[in-house]
Amino acid sequence: MERKTLISAFVEQIIAKTDFSQLDQIYLYNRILNLVDGVDKTGDYTDKSLIELADLLVNLGDTERTAGQKELLKTELLNFLVPAPSKVNQIFWNKYQQQGVNSALKYLYQLNQASNYIKTAEISKNKYFRYQSKYGELEITINLSKPEKDPRDIARLQKLAPTSYPQCQLCFTNEGYQGRIGYPARSNHRIIRFDLLNETWGLQYSPYAYFNEHCIFVDQKHQLMKIDRLTFRRLLTILDIFPAYFVGSNADLPIVGGSILSHEHFQGGRHEFSMDQAKIRQKITFTDFAHVKAGIVDWPMSVIRLSGKNKEELVELATKILNSWKNYSDEKVAVIAASDHQPHHTITPIARKRGAEYELDLVLRDNHCTKEFPAGVFHPHPDVQNIKQENIGLIEVMGLAILPPRLQRELAEVEKYLLHQPNQIAEKHLHWTEKILQQYDGKITAENVTSIVKQALGATFVRVLEDAGVFKNDSVGQKAFNRFVDYVNE
Repeated sequence: MERKTLISAFVEQIIAKTDFSQLDQIYLYNRILNLVDGVDKTGDYTDKSLIELADLLVNLGDTERTAGQKELLKTELLNFLVPAPSKVNQIFWNKYQQQGVNSALKYLYQLNQASNYIKTAEISKNKYFRYQSKYGELEITINLSKPEKDPRDIARLQKLAPTSYPQCQLCFTNEGYQGRIGYPARSNHRIIRFDLLNETWGLQYSPYAYFNEHCIFVDQKHQLMKIDRLTFRRLLTILDIFPAYFVGSNADLPIVGGSILSHEHFQGGRHEFSMDQAKIRQKITFTDFAHVKAGIVDWPMSVIRLSGKNKEELVELATKILNSWKNYSDEKVAVIAASDHQPHHTITPIARKRGAEYELDLVLRDNHCTKEFPAGVFHPHPDVQNIKQENIGLIEVMGLAILPPRLQRELAEVEKYLLHQPNQIAEKHLHWTEKILQQYDGKITAENVTSIVKQALGATFVRVLEDAGVFKNDSVGQKAFNRFVDYVNE
């Protein structure tokens, strides 16, 4: 058994994995000793990873640390692994120039994993399965990665003076930020700067990734999200810089938009979604754009797909479709462009490369509300909100369901109900669960109940997407979709 102190074991791995040398050993030991309140512990740490050692270190010293305080300390400890922002950018762009874009992205991604900026262990807690629908294979996740808040942290937060720094969680000022109770630690956060149409933008990875190499492209300026001609130009230009990734934007209106509308940003990554694989249901043409291939996608939401080699033609046509949609109403199918001087129409755009061609999906969105549907006419309707009542954003538009963590506990009670066992099923799930009982009519067993509930979840997600589709996939809806295409062509 090789015995050494915990801090020494941590320092050894930091030196082995970074540009620090043995000459820095005492310096590193003392800096870490200070962070853990002057306490060290002897033991056998031979088989421990760097992150496992960090988990042990946060439990040294102050035994009253909350989960939030431990996370702040752990992030600060793992920051020793990460070079300064200037160095990370230098390494990234050197690799990009000498070895190619994939080598550069691999470096950045692995650095984020090693330093625990990407919460690999927490992400692994998410529940994931696939559901075969008439639209293709959808992905269903129950998001369990984000830790629950400690009541002690909540109490401390109430006593802290309000602050507006950083302005939001996407601002560049998060880079290296220590964090605080109620605000995530960002000591180990690094942003790759790049020029995007003569503006400075940043590339970073998502700490709680929903798919492979889930990244965020961020405007250096803190300004409101806006879908317009410039959006389409930015998306297609990003594909020139990072062609292996898709890139898309949440819509820029409430209800149909993402969770952060206050800062211009896109999402991307190395992942093929169900919508990417969806076929064209109906080819369409647009006047004066003979070189752009276009079609209506066979998908529960209303999607126009454009493809071609000429980037500027795609931008022009996408802008024409967006501007037409902003002013288009068809009350026969409850499509309302505006009311009370409030706009209701925008687009969720998604771009990708297919060989030498650009492909741009334009998902039509409408956020108007009525007395019957106060949460939104084209939002998950009340009968499926027991499963999903949050916004349908970019990722879900493409066929990956992000379901709330409450479902892990609630669906366990649903399974008990289906098996006629004592349960505490939530009232909101009763109607949904009774429909499952009727569908399977006495064929539910302890062996198949989990699979049956998963199938019901998948079917409900299909309904959620269909609710969000502005032109329904029936004869009435498709005729209405064609009326809109005719309107664009006028």
